[in-house]
Amino acid sequence: MQSITRKLALLAALGIVSAGAVYAPTAAAGVSVAVGINVAPPEPPYEAVPPPRPGYVWAPGYWRWEGHRHVWVSGYWIPARPGFVYHHARWEQAHDGWHFHEGYWGH
Repeated sequence: MQSITRKLALLAALGIVSAGAVYAPTAAAGVSVAVGINVAPPEPPYEAVPPPRPGYVWAPGYWRWEGHRHVWVSGYWIPARPGFVYHHARWEQAHDGWHFHEGYWGH
């Protein structure tokens, strides 16, 4: 009886490991959401950049689209990630309107 229990446990463990090897969550696929509109963002207001803060990177302010208008989001400090460069949030004009790109860490 103990032999059958061990075999079933081993079979179950192999099934779980195999399923984990095949499963790729959506986040690992690098999915991102973009906002596209036909209204250009206003010019950014003047924003004084505070003095450097050790261990942090300044993320400049940007215009966020809230369904029917642009709303200013002030700049803020984010913890630094050694070996990475912060790419700030930005709007980009394309043939089909304006597209917003979230800020992200990259190389």
